[in-house]
Amino acid sequence: MNGKLTKPMNHHIPVIVGVGEITQRTKQTTEALEPLILMEGALQAAERDAGSPLLAQLDSLDVIQEFSWPYPDAPTQLSERLNVQPRHTRYGPVGGETPVYFLHEAALRIRRGESKVAAVVGAEAQYAVTAAQKVGQALPWTPRDTRAKLVRGVDYLHPTAVRLGVASPATVYPFYENAMQHAWGQTPEQGQGESGRIWANYSAVAAGNEFAWSRDAFDASAIATPSSSNRLIAWPYTMKMVANPLVNQGAAILLTTLEHALESSIPPNQLIHIIGGAAADECEDYLHRDSYTHVPAQDAVLRRIMELAEDQKRFDVIELYSCFPIVPKLARRTLGLPEDATLTCTGGLSFFGAPLNNYMTHAAAAMVRSLRDRPSSRGLLYGQGGYFTKHHALILGSSAPAHGLPSEGYRVQEAANKKRASPPPLVMDYEGTARLETYTVLFQRNGSPLHGVAIARTPQGGRLLAKVSVEDELGISTLLDTQTNPIGQSGTVARADDGQPIWSFNA
Repeated sequence: MNGKLTKPMNHHIPVIVGVGEITQRTKQTTEALEPLILMEGALQAAERDAGSPLLAQLDSLDVIQEFSWPYPDAPTQLSERLNVQPRHTRYGPVGGETPVYFLHEAALRIRRGESKVAAVVGAEAQYAVTAAQKVGQALPWTPRDTRAKLVRGVDYLHPTAVRLGVASPATVYPFYENAMQHAWGQTPEQGQGESGRIWANYSAVAAGNEFAWSRDAFDASAIATPSSSNRLIAWPYTMKMVANPLVNQGAAILLTTLEHALESSIPPNQLIHIIGGAAADECEDYLHRDSYTHVPAQDAVLRRIMELAEDQKRFDVIELYSCFPIVPKLARRTLGLPEDATLTCTGGLSFFGAPLNNYMTHAAAAMVRSLRDRPSSRGLLYGQGGYFTKHHALILGSSAPAHGLPSEGYRVQEAANKKRASPPPLVMDYEGTARLETYTVLFQRNGSPLHGVAIARTPQGGRLLAKVSVEDELGISTLLDTQTNPIGQSGTVARADDGQPIWSFNA
């Protein structure tokens, strides 16, 4: 698991030498740049940042999978625009952790002598695409791949989850949020307050980031309190607590060997080292997990990162993935960080912007800039994807580690597997008494509840999903109580005329 810790020669030491970002806020769809051009521009900006003509030498190109305008073959099309022919190309899998994974793998190829100049790049233009769709306007961009299949939760989650509307990230993460608030002994009001304070810190960082989509800093109350401009999405998350994918943003990272960087006259204080990393996964379908009060893969990854750190208590710069508050809330507890710790150098997916899978490329760029200003500093870059599913973290540093980047064995799946119990069997056709395991309430665009969703456990230990009807005023008010978390309370599951499982609390 530890990999080889022998220190390589300079020609096998990977370093980040250039970072580039583009944020295009124009409301004119005729001026909006398509993702391919955003990627090209981000790579050119990274080359300018490096101060050396490295793109012509590119032998490795990883492209983050994009959603807003899928191309038939993005790596090849981008290579043609750059007039390069890299030996290695890859178009990424879906997942917010993908940029971290690609950075790690690019560094390992350099470490093994398989690459000399590598790039990781991605972009999205969902803001422009959505704006054009609203007015029925065709975008004059490179033809998109009309056959592209963009995998979403509805494609692989349980049919009951899809039917009840809990098959998207914004509706699934609340199950973890509410379960962990209960496990931590918080009332919903206290949990919401913690989320607001952490998100206010993220927004303050975004306000100071020139590439952030939103440059407004919000206080905790404005984030946590529902209002006409901050409606509830799925209890307890408001609009300001969820990721914002309506952005036009691109980012790129350039890596090379330490030897080549120095030969290219790139200043040593501009070079950022990859110290080490770790990765692990959870089961894809959240209904087949053992509990909603821990995430063994995240725990195993972060604990391995602390082992790899030369000083386990010191990270000068941190980026904890922030699609929803529960992700950094849980991570900071594992890392032993105080609530007021600055958990981002970028601004978070709610405020900086959420260019789908590509946010962590922007985060890596922000971290590189921050580490360059701090001699002998270390940064923690943690990304995740799916529904708390895929986890990958890297340690970056402005100085070289005592040993080289471990050359193999960064996955800590075995350690994660040892931390979890067997999942309960699903009993979706069950009727009778049950105990509430976790829950959420889905909201309409006008701010009123649509219905609640309960995950419950039977006396025999089985797990089920059930709807809490909006007509059940007692049930909805119980789920939305800010002073008492209803987890653990008993209820009854019955069948509606349409066959849907219905939960009601026992008197």
